[in-house]
Amino acid sequence: ALGNDYIVLDEARLSRRLTPEAVRVICDTHFGVGSDGILLLTAGVRADFGVRIFNPDGGEAEKSGNGLRILAKFLYDHGYTEKSEFTVSTPGGTVRARLHLETGRVTAITADMGRATFVSSEIPVAGPRREVVKEELPVGNRRFTVTAVSVGNPHCVIFTDTLDPDEVRRLGPAIEHHPSFPNRINVQFAKVLARDRVSILIWERGAGYTLASGTSSCAVAAASVKNGLADRRVTVESPGGELCVSVGEGWDLTLTGPASEICRGTLSQDMLRGLSP
Repeated sequence: ALGNDYIVLDEARLSRRLTPEAVRVICDTHFGVGSDGILLLTAGVRADFGVRIFNPDGGEAEKSGNGLRILAKFLYDHGYTEKSEFTVSTPGGTVRARLHLETGRVTAITADMGRATFVSSEIPVAGPRREVVKEELPVGNRRFTVTAVSVGNPHCVIFTDTLDPDEVRRLGPAIEHHPSFPNRINVQFAKVLARDRVSILIWERGAGYTLASGTSSCAVAAASVKNGLADRRVTVESPGGELCVSVGEGWDLTLTGPASEICRGTLSQDMLRGLSP
């Protein structure tokens, strides 16, 4: 999904438990398949399907917009559902997915991504205050003006006039692990291009510099509206491509974008023998 690649596994078909160590090996580009994470299809909790989202470091994410679009296409293409609309439970809340079909082919996916919140305790951000909007954050010898938002997972948005990938790679780890963010945080540097268009660079919690992120795009769109910088329908550009985000009056978020299958296959016995039981 826009250069953000996940491996999809069906929990019911696994021969062994998916441990954090196994995730790290499978996602490794040298010793494994190589990916930005694993989507583990599970039974739905008050939903049609469920998913656990693993980062390449073995940790789990609450929600992933790109991952959910990938999963939705997988479910339709591999015969798990014939419906063009269904629900998926995630640790960050239940998502409704709608498939855009042309001659039976999935060309895009729209996902209802839940509600954005800027409330400190719901993100969470350490320290007493209600919302985290236009706050100063000291990082080394620099100070950034940030807006923190949760869209089911936590994000720190920094608006800037210049986007520099090297700066994001350098500062991303320090912001992700900043003591203000007890659960760590995803980081976006954002440049507003117009009332309906924002360009972003992403440092993803547990994954690092990332070409695209659906929840990051949702977080930046919501933060842009909150700061009066954009209207409620925003196209978000990232190095991997474009996503369309709609921000409702009640901060409900809708995300639309593509996904494509790269390959399908089976993990070899050689690899399985090298994984922990």
